[in-house]
Amino acid sequence: MSLFRLDASIRVEGSHSRAIADIVEQEWRTAHPHSPVVTRHIGVDPVPATAWGTAAFAGYTPEADRTDEQREAIALATAEVDGLVDADALLFAVPLYNFGVSQHFKTWVDLVITDPRMAPGATPATKGKPAVLVTVRGGGYGEGTPRAGWDHATGWMRRILADVWEMDLRVIESELTLAETTPAMESLRDLAKDLRASAEESAREHGKILAADAVRS
Repeated sequence: MSLFRLDASIRVEGSHSRAIADIVEQEWRTAHPHSPVVTRHIGVDPVPATAWGTAAFAGYTPEADRTDEQREAIALATAEVDGLVDADALLFAVPLYNFGVSQHFKTWVDLVITDPRMAPGATPATKGKPAVLVTVRGGGYGEGTPRAGWDHATGWMRRILADVWEMDLRVIESELTLAETTPAMESLRDLAKDLRASAEESAREHGKILAADAVRS
């Protein structure tokens, strides 16, 4: 058994998405104490912004005519996909940034899609793999809130992970994560604590399920 974990937060200390994903990972480690956890921190060690375009065009270039840069980009895409393929379960921790998906996660996804094993139209190598997505939002974006509909990331990530790459996906969401440090959100702090507690409970539950599903998959 092995778990692949990807973090997209630009923070190491104080990251809410990392903290909730840590709970999922701990449940995995409790169930599989001798199994490795492979980590990828694209928030602090990002995929080069040019890698996707280079790898994409390399796919239309005869191998003998490829540049060194194209070969390096293809090798990087291969390595990223190998991490997904080799794992028995997958964990993604991706915060909402500026109402959209993290640029680091988007760049990583674009690169991974250039690999034939994960390209649209093919049966993805991750088909049926159990996966958990942890996503956090600093504000509130639910129905009835002033910014309802401003979260342009979570739906897109679901489409990629569950629909394009056909993972058996569970999603943990947490909102109002900036309330405790933002004076203007002081009135929301009690609600933020409740939402955080609910997200942590979901993380424990989904972590146990992830560990069990990996055995069955």
